[in-house]
Amino acid sequence: MTSVKKQCATLLGIALYLFLVGNWAIAITDPVESNYALTAKEMLLAQNYLSPQIYGHYWYDKPIFFYWEVIAGFKLFGINEWGARFFPALFGVLGLFMTYWFGYKVYNRAIGFMSALILGTSFEYWLIAKAVITDMTLFVFFNAALICFYLGYSRLQRNYYYGAYFFAGLAVLTKGPIGLLLPGLIVILFLISQQNYKELLRMKWLGGTVIFLLVAGPWYYFMYKTHGMEFINVFFGVHNVLRATVSEHPRDNVWYYYLGMFVIGFFPWIFTVPAMLKRYWQDRRSQLNTKSFWQRWCTFDQTTTFLLIWALIIVVFYQLMATKYTTYTFPYLLPIALLVARQLHERYSFVKRVVLNNIILYTILTFAVVIPLCAQYSAKNIGYIVADHVTAQDMVVSYGNYKTSIDYYSGRLVYRIEKSEDIPHMKPSNMDWNTKNVMPLLAAEKVVITPQVLAIVENRRMADFLQDVGGTWSMIDSLSNYTVLQKK
Repeated sequence: MTSVKKQCATLLGIALYLFLVGNWAIAITDPVESNYALTAKEMLLAQNYLSPQIYGHYWYDKPIFFYWEVIAGFKLFGINEWGARFFPALFGVLGLFMTYWFGYKVYNRAIGFMSALILGTSFEYWLIAKAVITDMTLFVFFNAALICFYLGYSRLQRNYYYGAYFFAGLAVLTKGPIGLLLPGLIVILFLISQQNYKELLRMKWLGGTVIFLLVAGPWYYFMYKTHGMEFINVFFGVHNVLRATVSEHPRDNVWYYYLGMFVIGFFPWIFTVPAMLKRYWQDRRSQLNTKSFWQRWCTFDQTTTFLLIWALIIVVFYQLMATKYTTYTFPYLLPIALLVARQLHERYSFVKRVVLNNIILYTILTFAVVIPLCAQYSAKNIGYIVADHVTAQDMVVSYGNYKTSIDYYSGRLVYRIEKSEDIPHMKPSNMDWNTKNVMPLLAAEKVVITPQVLAIVENRRMADFLQDVGGTWSMIDSLSNYTVLQKK
């Protein structure tokens, strides 16, 4: 077996093990994973593969590609945790081989292999490869677009540019306009740094635009023709413009938010970053013998400059956005892993020890932490209790913290109980975060007059439930946070 085959076999074995082990036992969690899983489940059962729907209604939170992934997993393996998590894990494997290949192209095979090992055993990458969220898919498409650009630019093989348009189209199908706008910004700033403005004229605009539109355009056109301005207002207005201008979680809107995410997400390799930066900077100083920041920056080689701009622009861009999420900056781990691998490539034994330790650590975390913790952030047990006791005539309601995973695991539509005077202020409206309240709302007064009701009540709100709803109830089952009641 050649060294190339050994590297590929090693990388494949590590990736499949880390990203798939235990997935059959990791419950679908609230609030994010359950939204994706329930949407894919409803689309599959309705044989509707174009318009995302949840709680029996269309909704426009994300584009279609990731739902197709989850649906494909359900078709292959059934509607279960393994099926939901299979394709995110597969994209995690693809992301590592993409990194390996790119590292080989711009440096050498050893650095490419080491960068893939570093990336795959970083905490955030491992975690997202096991999660039912869009970010791993976006990671692959977003970064593939930038890789194709850079290979086309650096090797003067401009047919690679067509690949950049193709993957940008897939990124837009996965996350929205950001899949084109942010890679485009990175490319433009890089060309400015190289003072090569003429390259913009050589970037295969005509053919590339056709490819991009053929990949991303049909679904967006279908959604507009089918759902009209409601789709435009909610998808582009709320889930893109509003996220950028109004913080959904104001407490997270602090300058150090993504710095903290980087320290956590790039663990344990974060400890190598200070030494890496020091070595890069010393190299620049020895080459130029100056203390000028700008002069040192200008002495970076072309590939390092591109990787630095790639990583830094992602951080700065999302730091300027009003809404911050832990996974927004995730794509920058690829260029950072390459920069770290370039400095560590002569210390393969050290890297190998860290990788082996991480495999052991993540195995322990999977079974000792992730599986129990996800069970706490999921209503899987409640959903199964509801499925076992509900009848066709029962109305199922929830009081307190609403868990979408109950709908997913029980197979029943669950209404969220609120006071009648509060419901009008909670219903979705244009350019308002209430647009995310797509779960069915039901006035407490309606529950009072309904004869057959199954209620899931948050334990700490039990007194409020009995006061708002009243009636006589019998307990079916009680767990740590919720109690299932049936109206007598």
